Amino acid sequence: MILYRPDGIVNSGGDKMSETNKTPKRIQVLMAASKIVKELGLEHLTLDAVAKEAGISKGGLLYHFPTKDALILGMVQELTNRFSTEVDQKVKEDRKEKGKWSRAYLEATANSSNDMNSVLAAVLFTGPSVVEGLHEQYKTWQKNIENDGLNPVHSTIIRLVADGLWFTDMFGLAPPDDDLKKKIIHELTNWTGEVK
Repeated sequence: MILYRPDGIVNSGGDKMSETNKTPKRIQVLMAASKIVKELGLEHLTLDAVAKEAGISKGGLLYHFPTKDALILGMVQELTNRFSTEVDQKVKEDRKEKGKWSRAYLEATANSSNDMNSVLAAVLFTGPSVVEGLHEQYKTWQKNIENDGLNPVHSTIIRLVADGLWFTDMFGLAPPDDDLKKKIIHELTNWTGEVK
């Protein structure tokens, strides 16, 4: 599975693909759209601008994303898929069964890219259809976290604090400094092994 990151394309193993490998057109389009949103703002996201930035024809772009709304939805889906893949990978790598979903969610959230946060913040509130797709994924994460071997109230608090840290970073709402954030994450990680 190929995943998008702001610094390039990576494979499921996390290695950056070489410049000689051909980047799929769909990913080129999503990278170009993300760059425009990050650097210029959502108001500058047009199909013409994305096609130009991606170095493809408008017809080539329309093949993958027939409308601007489809492109925005594609961006959100790609970011969600990337995050979900990271959570799943961390769960598989965790040798300790109890609390593994809470730890994976917390770590993946803490490691989320500021560049991608800014893109997601810009596109997330463009309409209800963009958010609708996230509902099912969040239900799945919540169900896994509640059945994580921890007290479901405590594991849910861990998820909600992780989300809160992410949102404060995303929107610049007085996020804690790096030192305090590390201490909060460390404390929450301790909870995943100690909370009964």
